[in-house]
Amino acid sequence: MISLNIEKTGDLISKEAIAAYESSVKEAQVKLEKGTGLGNDFLGWLHLPSSITQAHLTELQTTAKLLREQCDVVVVAGIGGSYLGARAVIEALSNSFTWLQEKRESPIMIYAGHNIGEDYLHELTEFLKDKKFGVINISKSGTTTETALAFRLLKKQCEDQRGKAVAKQVIVAVTDAQKGAARVTADQEGYQTFVIPDNVGGRFSVLTPVGLLPIAVAGFDIERLVAGAADMEKACGSEVPFAENPAAIYAATRNELYKQGKKIEILVNYNPKLHYVNEWWKQLYGESEGKENKGIFPAAVDFSTDLHSMGQWIQEGERIIFETVISVENPNHTLTVPSDEANLDGLNFLAGKRVDEVNKMAELGTQLAHVDGGVPNMRIVIPELSEYSIGQLLYFFEKACGISGYLLGVNPFNQPGVEAYKKNMFALLNKPGYEEESKAIRARL
Repeated sequence: MISLNIEKTGDLISKEAIAAYESSVKEAQVKLEKGTGLGNDFLGWLHLPSSITQAHLTELQTTAKLLREQCDVVVVAGIGGSYLGARAVIEALSNSFTWLQEKRESPIMIYAGHNIGEDYLHELTEFLKDKKFGVINISKSGTTTETALAFRLLKKQCEDQRGKAVAKQVIVAVTDAQKGAARVTADQEGYQTFVIPDNVGGRFSVLTPVGLLPIAVAGFDIERLVAGAADMEKACGSEVPFAENPAAIYAATRNELYKQGKKIEILVNYNPKLHYVNEWWKQLYGESEGKENKGIFPAAVDFSTDLHSMGQWIQEGERIIFETVISVENPNHTLTVPSDEANLDGLNFLAGKRVDEVNKMAELGTQLAHVDGGVPNMRIVIPELSEYSIGQLLYFFEKACGISGYLLGVNPFNQPGVEAYKKNMFALLNKPGYEEESKAIRARL
């Protein structure tokens, strides 16, 4: 089971200050459980792990098997929560260099629809020209510009290269149950479809088909992923005492740090495979809490890499930050430092040690330095990079996010500010229905 340690939050906050949050956290948990808080129509994630059926998982695995058998490459088309959760899990569990290997057990997983880069999309279509590829199109509406544009390109290319009959088998839609452009297209074309539940927002959707299907296609055990999340659901349940509930303690601690002037939370990992877990977490907390001119700014770094770029600022910059460190207890492989007779690099003092021991000492040394420098630290320990442990981590962050948003006094489940750029973009592109907005914005320019 993953664990949370808040002892290195420094002298800034006391145990008594955290304990004082117990009643507020309980109130937040009641709002979640009874659906009496803001955004209560988007609480489908709350007991999702424990409610996923074996039949549902089997259906996902069957479709994943078909894609694995018929495709060398699978493109996941989605943006934000429609791809970050899947990518976080896949990158965390994959061999870092699988995509370079000629012989692979699983398709290469590629991502599109998360940008509007013409060079990126051109290079993607060029890469796919001689490939047997399929597409997982993930969009509740089917009209999100970035994803819809990418899917339009991919659909045509897949049909041109593989024929319409095969394309129907290797294009899968994860979308709304009844409405939206993606649903209409899928029904007309005869694609296999999976439903994005109405009561689950994108950033909380990794344990729906949005995340589970791509993860299964990539060759990972979604049953173990869900089992880990289900066990964490129990460990973070509203009936668990406050002092023993990791999600409650994390939510309370970060809110108390925010109250004490720590406006930025930096999520830190010491394993490069967790880079996209950082990216997923940034959306989860940024989109959930950044409202009404308040909210902790979520940032992320990969250590020890970023110690050579951001380390100076973290150590001695403005003291408005705190760190949450994800530490992987046991690597999946063993590698020892060799001895060298010449010892020109001076590293023989490390000879015979595991590389992970060196990494762990970098982690400990950095934590001590940053705490001494006035940066409070929390530490999340996960046993290993496995489906089960990652499932726990994802649900832990989700549950803590729901509690934390209510402690902050905002609706953690909406994102009204996301629409502002879209309205301006549509007006500038002269999208039908935006004529008045177009006139107004062009007058400003």
